[in-house]
Amino acid sequence: MLRGLALALLLLAAASAQAQDYGGFRGRGGGDRGGTPGAFDFYVLSLSWSPSYCSGPGGSRDADGQCSPGRGLGFVVHGLWPQYSRGFPSNCGAFPRALTGDAMSAAGEIMPSAGLARHEWKTHGTCSGLDPLAYFKAVKAARQAVTIPEPYRKPGASQRAAPLEIARQFAEANRGLRTDMMTVTCKRGQLEEVRICFDKDLKGFTSCPTVARQGCRGGDVEIDVAR
Repeated sequence: MLRGLALALLLLAAASAQAQDYGGFRGRGGGDRGGTPGAFDFYVLSLSWSPSYCSGPGGSRDADGQCSPGRGLGFVVHGLWPQYSRGFPSNCGAFPRALTGDAMSAAGEIMPSAGLARHEWKTHGTCSGLDPLAYFKAVKAARQAVTIPEPYRKPGASQRAAPLEIARQFAEANRGLRTDMMTVTCKRGQLEEVRICFDKDLKGFTSCPTVARQGCRGGDVEIDVAR
């Protein structure tokens, strides 16, 4: 009986951990465990709306970091994900999983926590074909290529907007970006992420129909203010 309960708890914990990583769009092809580093079609830059993350379970997990009182973060980098036209590689394991001090310093310039940086390298960065330092420099370059629309830089009050309207605002703020090159995701009626597709060399945005189709649809979503 006790062994059965322990096994059930282990399975529940594994499922919970997997659910917390919503990285990569599976499409019809699913996600591949492993893959050939550098063999992918395009990147997805995922920008997470920090207030929504911190209002959920992440708030207690990162209470002294990303979600610490007064930090006031808006959009933060969740990750830069190699993608196939359908599905995505993960955990390619091309390089040692441990990150050097230089790589962690580079990650700290653009990501909200060391734990997230380590997770993103292990899950997605190892599939990029880059070493850890070069990968986090690529993450930074992708983030710097995106202009956050003014309403989401330092909002003074909570607001509501339709996902398509949010996508249009990003397209208007970024030359060359179209709504078929990105998606907006939501969770429990709140803005979750904006995910933007880049070509493989990060020189421009690219069309990504599979990604664009998998965002949230329908009515307005809540956009909480940063605290």
